[in-house]
Amino acid sequence: MLQHQDVQRKSHEASSASNTLSIIAVVAVALNLRPALAALGPVLDRIEAGSGLTSTGAGALTTLPVFLMGLGALAGSSLQQSIGDRRGIALGVAIIALACISRLLWFSSAGLLASAAVCGLGIAAVQALMPGFIKRVFPLDVGRVMGLYSTGIMGGATMAAATAAGLSRFVGWEAMLGLWGLPALLALVLWKGASSSDACVKQTASRQTVGRSPLKSGKAWLLLIFFGVGTGAYTLVLAWLPPFYIQLGRSEDIAGYMLAGLTLMEVVAGLAVSALINRFPDRRGPLAAALFAILAGLICLITMPLTMALPAMILLGLGIGALFPLSLIVTLDHADEPASAGRLLAFVQGGGYIIASVMPFAAGWLRAHSDDLSQAWVMMALGIGLLILLAMRFAPEERIV
Repeated sequence: MLQHQDVQRKSHEASSASNTLSIIAVVAVALNLRPALAALGPVLDRIEAGSGLTSTGAGALTTLPVFLMGLGALAGSSLQQSIGDRRGIALGVAIIALACISRLLWFSSAGLLASAAVCGLGIAAVQALMPGFIKRVFPLDVGRVMGLYSTGIMGGATMAAATAAGLSRFVGWEAMLGLWGLPALLALVLWKGASSSDACVKQTASRQTVGRSPLKSGKAWLLLIFFGVGTGAYTLVLAWLPPFYIQLGRSEDIAGYMLAGLTLMEVVAGLAVSALINRFPDRRGPLAAALFAILAGLICLITMPLTMALPAMILLGLGIGALFPLSLIVTLDHADEPASAGRLLAFVQGGGYIIASVMPFAAGWLRAHSDDLSQAWVMMALGIGLLILLAMRFAPEERIV
């Protein structure tokens, strides 16, 4: 009897250690999903001058990977079925590392756009597969782990934005962009180590039946629009907030620190969502709070961008930081089985990222033709107003697949 209990205890300890390592690996991977985009904004004018890109082309550096994230996410179900989520995520991280490192050698306008596209495909693979992996490995703790995953994504953006201008002066903007391949390689090593554990293999190897197609569900389309417009706010701020404040007279360093401060608030909000989400089985209250915070921050940018810069950064950071994980969690709430959740997430993220990719490109077009980004914030504020109405439709008891 004692021997049996000892075996059970050791098995529990091994499983707990494996889960902890898996969480560390999930966060390490997440940290590498935004630096290739977030490092651009604070030095975008320098990149335009050095590579010959126009403002519209500079906007495409964010639009292109986000658009390809959408296309890649739509193929997430096929990728999961063909090579599995563990290998698919490893492949995605390897692609991100290679795309970043390529910028050390190929930093012309064509090279930057090509590396942005390749990076977008790598990010797409990870983002399409990671939610299903989390749903499988942590079935009783999905909200918390998704919150940590989302926080890791925003934490990577914070580090990239805060260090971009300083590193560019020290090693050049080309090397600064390329150096982000190194933490991606480290994340790949951690992921492979965590994925080789017996517990992780056992829990991710199973195949489950997939429910009906999300294409046939009106609620799935609403979730897609919600995720797309909400993520559009994030991509718009990521790409154009630093150039907006540089245009208003702030230095590259200050503009980078402002974006870093905003993304730091996103990390705080993501951690809060991770810690508190289980207290809110009805997600509509937290969704409304996040959306009104974003709307208030956008109003600050539109009306008094200099005098209200600090409140704008805090409100936008907290709102966007909470909205991203909440959007994923609400989507997962609408699916019972991990395989169905992965398929729904692929659909929502696929179409959503395609919608979100329009925002930074449209802002770049506006800047090229009017030299004013305020109209982009107005456009985004109208989108957030739409999301406030949509959020009330997401009742907790309804399932799609």
